[in-house]
Amino acid sequence: MARDGQDPSEVLKFELEFVNKGGYGRSPREPWRAPLVFEDSPTCMNYDSKDHPEPCEECMLMQFVPPDCRGQAVPCRFIPLNETGETLDDLYSWGTQQDIDEAMRTWLVKTIKDLESQRAQGKAGCGAKPGCDCRVAAH
Repeated sequence: MARDGQDPSEVLKFELEFVNKGGYGRSPREPWRAPLVFEDSPTCMNYDSKDHPEPCEECMLMQFVPPDCRGQAVPCRFIPLNETGETLDDLYSWGTQQDIDEAMRTWLVKTIKDLESQRAQGKAGCGAKPGCDCRVAAH
């Protein structure tokens, strides 16, 4: 779902709805493994294309990944989710699914609010590229 030119706040609203509807519960297709946030969501641009994945660098979520973590195999696992900088990678090590869902909900609500506030102030870029400050819908 997350493709260049899409409004990041709309993509994140979709993700929040997915989380709120229990989207990260155990998969009937793969009940033996814990779900992976973003990666097991239709938000991931590679959700249905595991055989021929697109590079993560093209995902709109990269704008939320710290620059020093963008080279990771799965960069979205390194998005800081709270004031202390905890990431999905951290939560996968010690958190419960409830901890992960709660951190995601909090981060999504705050980030959507921040993006919409920036847009209202005329500061939001197109979202096509991390840090883009243009005012067009897509590149």
